[in-house]
Amino acid sequence: MYSARLIVTLHSFFTNHIMYKPSFNKRSVLKFTHFTRKGYALFACLGREVIIGVLSAATLQHATASGISIDTEKITTDSTLSQRLIELEEVSVTGTRAPLTERQQARMVTVLSRQEIQAAPVQSVNDLLKQFVGVDVRQRGAIGAQTDVSIRGSNYEQIAILLNGINIGDPQTGHNVFSLPVDISDIERIEVLEGPAGRIYGTSSLLGAINIVTKGASSTAPIQRDSGTNNFHEDYKQKKFNVDTRLEGGSYGYLNVGGRASLLSQSISASFTRSDGYSRSKAGNLNADYKGWKAFYEGSHKGTWMKAHWHAGVAVKDFGSNTFYGAQWDEQFEHVLKTYMAVQAENTQGAVHLRPSVYWNHTQDRFELFRDAPEKYPFNYHRSNVYGMNLNSWFDWTLGRTAIGAEVRAEELVSTNLGEPLDKPKHIHGTNREYAYGLNRTNLSFTLEHNILLERFTLSAGFTAVHNNWADIDLRLYPGMDMSYWISDRMKVFASYNSSLRMPSATELYYSVGGHKADKHLKPEEVNAWETGISYQTTALRAKVCMFYNHHKNLIDWTRHTDEGEDAPWQSMNFGRINNLGIEGAAAVNLHDVIPSQKLLKTLSVSYCYQNQHHKSVANIQSRYALEYLRHKLTSRLSCAISRNLLLDISYRWQDRDGAYTNTDGKVVRYASYGVLDAKMKWTQPHYEIYVEGNNLLDKSYVDYGNVPQPGIWVIGGVSVRF
Repeated sequence: MYSARLIVTLHSFFTNHIMYKPSFNKRSVLKFTHFTRKGYALFACLGREVIIGVLSAATLQHATASGISIDTEKITTDSTLSQRLIELEEVSVTGTRAPLTERQQARMVTVLSRQEIQAAPVQSVNDLLKQFVGVDVRQRGAIGAQTDVSIRGSNYEQIAILLNGINIGDPQTGHNVFSLPVDISDIERIEVLEGPAGRIYGTSSLLGAINIVTKGASSTAPIQRDSGTNNFHEDYKQKKFNVDTRLEGGSYGYLNVGGRASLLSQSISASFTRSDGYSRSKAGNLNADYKGWKAFYEGSHKGTWMKAHWHAGVAVKDFGSNTFYGAQWDEQFEHVLKTYMAVQAENTQGAVHLRPSVYWNHTQDRFELFRDAPEKYPFNYHRSNVYGMNLNSWFDWTLGRTAIGAEVRAEELVSTNLGEPLDKPKHIHGTNREYAYGLNRTNLSFTLEHNILLERFTLSAGFTAVHNNWADIDLRLYPGMDMSYWISDRMKVFASYNSSLRMPSATELYYSVGGHKADKHLKPEEVNAWETGISYQTTALRAKVCMFYNHHKNLIDWTRHTDEGEDAPWQSMNFGRINNLGIEGAAAVNLHDVIPSQKLLKTLSVSYCYQNQHHKSVANIQSRYALEYLRHKLTSRLSCAISRNLLLDISYRWQDRDGAYTNTDGKVVRYASYGVLDAKMKWTQPHYEIYVEGNNLLDKSYVDYGNVPQPGIWVIGGVSVRF
């Protein structure tokens, strides 16, 4: 017995210290029920069983977690989550195709945890994304009516949006991608990967990906307070049956009512939201009003050899589009219906890990240039269906960990004005009109990635091969490589090079109405991106600084010649080559660890991003998206515990946008910088919460996009009850 144990010990030492660090065959798991148990953490769609959680409530710079293979004796039972941070270096994060631990990972994944989401003074997922310093959120309508989201100087078409690891992008346009079936109360966390993610998600993730992960079927008890401290945690005891309800109301006729119920491995939620809006048209009519409802169901099953997860959801919303698509029309209106379905599975035993998934996304959109007046201008109707299948696999062998993946994604669109003429027009339900145009294209992608893992050094390299039957191009390869090296146990340097491409949307190809002129011969966009940086972490502080450089080729944008007057059309075009250089820094401090004697201040985080785009200047050319980027963005957040049960969360965001727009007087106006202060205070009890939150408390007047002014002070109060 002792001889066998000695042999095993020597083999483990040789494997870990001579060849490469991780012991992939370890089966011991330290499980925190702070962690949702899903296998679809960002970019871990194809990895081993994942037990995911929040590493530190004090920071946005933690990463998602998977199976943990560390010695449980290193962590004492009375340690707080922040004190465990260093020990959790073996937690798997997923900035690569194959799951790697946080210590091994070369790319940085930024995560907004459930605790931070619950504390934030927001009404939509779009508002939550404003807290990511590298993310540009250009809001047109409040309450998530319509928002364009981009990463590191990109535009809203150039990032992948995922729900539980499933790509939910729409071939028609990226404007409506955030018509999500999930409510904020459904979300476990939001994960952001900045920079090209072609090796993980192919053509849609030109400059990054955002993954929204739901809570799953298992609910936990409400937030409680540790006796004698101001550190908050959740009761680890799992409940078989839970019901959460919420009612809130506030400024501008705002009302939201919703609920969520979970039983064993199944859960269902629904909510309804409405508002009169914060503005009126010149004729005195509502033009920023909102009404919508959503429902979401998910379930899971785990057997001896396999586990599976599935979800289905629907979101319907009607909203006044104000002056979204032209300042001269201030009573625009839009109706959007979106449906999502997906099934994912994964084997739990065997040397080769397989994770297949299938999904279907359906969208119906109706745009009214003149609200309820089709006789003035015909309504635009669009209907799209996206069908996808993908398979990812990974396995360990002598030289490291290798991942192989493939995906086929079919996009189908019918429209009244987008696409090529249909041989057989299709009737539009509920009208006397027909879909006369359409677009069909299929995208195939294959991925190969290998990871070499040494004591302090990680090298992840691979490529994705892409072919699209719409684009007149052969199979193209887009390589990428990530490296990291631990200088010490607390400090890591990292560097990466990645490339990707994106197919133009149907709107960019065919939208030639309402002062727009599209080019159906647009070329796919391509990008080559470099990044390098350093990160530092202790139990009290997590910080990082990085520099990035993106080289765009054939970048797509809508531009106009201002010297042609107010009626000059917006034209879609491959703008050419643009270089984007930026630096990003972030720090998050656990103030209770820094000053243990005080109990008021909990956490403080500060982040800043600077970007500068270089492009060939063209006189009298106005850009709608590509050249309108955030040159400066600063975010900060302070969490306080005023008393045992009274919590206060304060957020401040300052940003300065480069670019200009034409105002209602026909003058070209530069975007002005602005700062917004938000706050939320809540009283927590085991079975209920009462809260009040305020947005734009400084009552700043500002625009995120063109001639669409944003609301002033917006105050909301509410109560949530748990059974």
